[in-house]
Amino acid sequence: MIKIYTDGACKGNPGPGGWGALIVDGNVQNEIFGGEDNTTNNRMEIMAVIRALETIEIDDEITVFTDSKYVQKGINEWIKNWKINGWKSSNKKPVKNKDLWIKLDDLTSKLKINWVWVKGHSGHLGNERADFLANQGVNSGD
Repeated sequence: MIKIYTDGACKGNPGPGGWGALIVDGNVQNEIFGGEDNTTNNRMEIMAVIRALETIEIDDEITVFTDSKYVQKGINEWIKNWKINGWKSSNKKPVKNKDLWIKLDDLTSKLKINWVWVKGHSGHLGNERADFLANQGVNSGD
């Protein structure tokens, strides 16, 4: 089983942002991060998951740990209706971050993923490391 811990960060919203992920496959750990100069925290939360899933080369069971209810609920609950409603939210407005949601939906359709929400900044080691990496990403500005 592969465990992925993800987080996004933003200094200002919008502002410079970063994403980070810790990917654990057995005894092998891989850390990735990146950033953008003008973005939002929600975009970075989604980007962290996308970039992590793009590193997966084998069809294995995956658990994604995120402290973002936006990501967890978005991919598990809201996206079904967004697609049915032509990428409009429940208030009939265009879905924010549609480009990233489409990419994430495409990636997740090919994988077996268990989504787990964890409380941020609560001492969860994987989440704390992802937070550190996301903040490294803020400074990298892809």
